[in-house]
Amino acid sequence: MNRLTHFVLPLAMAGFLLGLWYAALRWGWVNPVILPAPDAILSAIWENRVDMFQASGATFMAAFLGFSAAVLGGFLIAMILASHRWIKTSLHPLVLTIQMTPIIIITPIIGLWVEDALFRIITITFLISFFPVVANTTLGLVSTEKNLLDLFSVYGASKFQEIAFLRIPFALPYFLTGMKIAGTLAPIGAITGDFLLGTSRNPGLGFLLLTYLNSGQIPAMFGIAAVACLLGFFFVAVVHFLNFSLLHAWHDSREGVEQ
Repeated sequence: MNRLTHFVLPLAMAGFLLGLWYAALRWGWVNPVILPAPDAILSAIWENRVDMFQASGATFMAAFLGFSAAVLGGFLIAMILASHRWIKTSLHPLVLTIQMTPIIIITPIIGLWVEDALFRIITITFLISFFPVVANTTLGLVSTEKNLLDLFSVYGASKFQEIAFLRIPFALPYFLTGMKIAGTLAPIGAITGDFLLGTSRNPGLGFLLLTYLNSGQIPAMFGIAAVACLLGFFFVAVVHFLNFSLLHAWHDSREGVEQ
């Protein structure tokens, strides 16, 4: 496929779905109270633009801080897990247990332990985002090709050189894959945390969604969904740009994307 096709096909599909949406409303297949028209959603976004803009800023800050902590913390935990087999055997089940505990159960506990509303949401975002980084980075660090490890050993490379110049570059695509997943989950974690633990002092998208739900503003609720989707796209786009910048010059995975 050429680059033009990559733009035309999604736009064509979006236009088809938009037409189908309007047709379903026009012919009475769907109740407009349940599924408002796209123009009603856009009008709701414009009418509530100030509140949505402020809430988006609060959610972005919480998502960014939680995502950054998840990336840094996940990388460090992965380095620890990959350093020795007995450490991985000892700690990996604990990390897995934290990840497997539903966030809906952890959230009230965080509400009891943490007083600051922003830090609560950052903590939830961290917990929901860090495991993909840990899992993928650990896999990359322990999957380094044995022949390359033997080569470094033959040339007398130190442990630090092995990690810095072989294991980390080899694990970089795995790490970036974990970042992509974490980038998708970070806005979800921030909005979920704000929905459950947010306050009116500095409301995010989750708290604003709850406000619209309680007041029956259905188009505005869909507007929140659209804004949240854009926020998620931003996070993923940044990670994709970072992925391209770091890998396109040397890694085979980028060659497959560019064809």
